[in-house]
Amino acid sequence: MTDITNAFLTEQQTLIRDTARRVASEIVAPTAADRDLHSAWPRNELKALAELGFLGMLIPEEYGGTGAGVLDFCLAQHEIAAADAGLATIVHVHNFTAMSIVEHGTEEQKRRYLPAMASGESIGAFLLTEPHAGSDTAALRTSARRDGDHYVLNGAKQFISNGSEAGVGVAFAITDKAAGKKGASTFIVDPKQPGYHVTRVESKLGQHTAHTAQIELDDYRVPAANLLGGEGNGYRTVMGGLSDGRIGIAFIAAGVARAALDAAVKYAREREAYGAPIIKLQGVAFDLADMAAQVDVAWQYCVHAARLRDAGVDCIKEASIAKLFASEIAERVCSDALQIHGGYGYLTDFPVERYLRDVRICKIYEGTSHIQKLIISRHLG
Repeated sequence: MTDITNAFLTEQQTLIRDTARRVASEIVAPTAADRDLHSAWPRNELKALAELGFLGMLIPEEYGGTGAGVLDFCLAQHEIAAADAGLATIVHVHNFTAMSIVEHGTEEQKRRYLPAMASGESIGAFLLTEPHAGSDTAALRTSARRDGDHYVLNGAKQFISNGSEAGVGVAFAITDKAAGKKGASTFIVDPKQPGYHVTRVESKLGQHTAHTAQIELDDYRVPAANLLGGEGNGYRTVMGGLSDGRIGIAFIAAGVARAALDAAVKYAREREAYGAPIIKLQGVAFDLADMAAQVDVAWQYCVHAARLRDAGVDCIKEASIAKLFASEIAERVCSDALQIHGGYGYLTDFPVERYLRDVRICKIYEGTSHIQKLIISRHLG
């Protein structure tokens, strides 16, 4: 394994990383290819992660979580993603859904929903994107109409990670069309209640373990007590967590890139051509050197962005840089790893084809690469 260490990790962070690496190696990795083949939801793997506290890392201890920081969580995600990026995405969405309740929920909401999320009994989903709008949140149309002690939600949500398996969701809806951004609100929703319909589970290029669904909210009644963060505060609830989410995706991308590099190095040492391992060929050696440099720099910048977030520093630009750079280099590194494998890289017998398929989405979700560049440009100077 290409072990990228950091001398400034605390003892606790090192323990988190090492524990995540062990469970990823012993429990997640052995079943990853089969789950990818059958698009199987990772129930046993999620249970194992929950037992070790990884599903409640961003939840405070008083609600059953571990109260870890963003860097602590991302260190674990980096290891999980190296074994299965789809599983890492499930954990990512679950934890950041929980975090939105932690940061914006009432005390009653926290006590009602967070313990089950921390234990893994209830998996979280964030219902934001719609069929006609993703990065352009101002174009979202799902409506929420007040009706006595309830709100009635109507609209379609698209590309909802965990949406078909969730026990709790946070849904974004428009409560006042005339108020612009101040007319959006978020609600805690129960997928088991009438009006929440899973209309489609998508067939995807990669991350088959992470089920992605289209959800129809059809006269879905949600108690007014489930309003999250107050009426009209939906944009604050959503936008406040975007930097955290982008840092998390950056670590997932970097984790897959590291796994691809490890696989390429291993193959290059074992595969012989012209009487010697192909790692002795200058072309292959230089490709591996470029890959290693990209993976190392991505890792270091991801850590930098996460540390800024944990220190309470405004890091919108840094989060976007981390996400942009890590996701872009990850695709290149995975492609180069496949190339080093030659024809074998194109076969499912080796993991590099899965790494390439799985990592491609990292340039799209939590804001496309173009969106990240736009954000970065707006924070220059």
